[in-house]
Amino acid sequence: MGTLFVHLTPEKYAARIMRAGLTTPGVYCFPMIPSYTLTHQWLRELRRDGQRAFVAIDFRIPDEEPVEVGHYNRKRRSVTAAKAVALIRAQDDPRGYEVYIPRSVTRAELVRTRAVSQVAGWRYRPDEHGKRPCACPICLQPGSYGAADIRARYDLDD
Repeated sequence: MGTLFVHLTPEKYAARIMRAGLTTPGVYCFPMIPSYTLTHQWLRELRRDGQRAFVAIDFRIPDEEPVEVGHYNRKRRSVTAAKAVALIRAQDDPRGYEVYIPRSVTRAELVRTRAVSQVAGWRYRPDEHGKRPCACPICLQPGSYGAADIRARYDLDD
């Protein structure tokens, strides 16, 4: 049967993807798990680049397909698709985990495209809510939304 994964993409690409598949040389995705919020956790972070409307592309790959899995800021491990899902489900907190498929996803492997809630997920990093943002120019790029206000709160001009 295969393992079901979700890839989030800007809505404007959905029709093309359903015609041709995910043609990039590698695909970032997350397994379909019972928690809607965790399955779509990357949505708000992806929206930070300015793209407003995203859709979910659901697809199946064979359970024994080699993939890479890990937390976004750590080294990924090479495992099978089924083991990647088991590893993510075994985590106490799977936020920040991702699966990378080092090949394109064919049209035949696509299941469907669907609308998703545009407010699911976290921004910046998991567990950042309530923490003071970093005001350095690497973390807070000049011109980004609210950057001047955040820098002013740090009183960096002194």
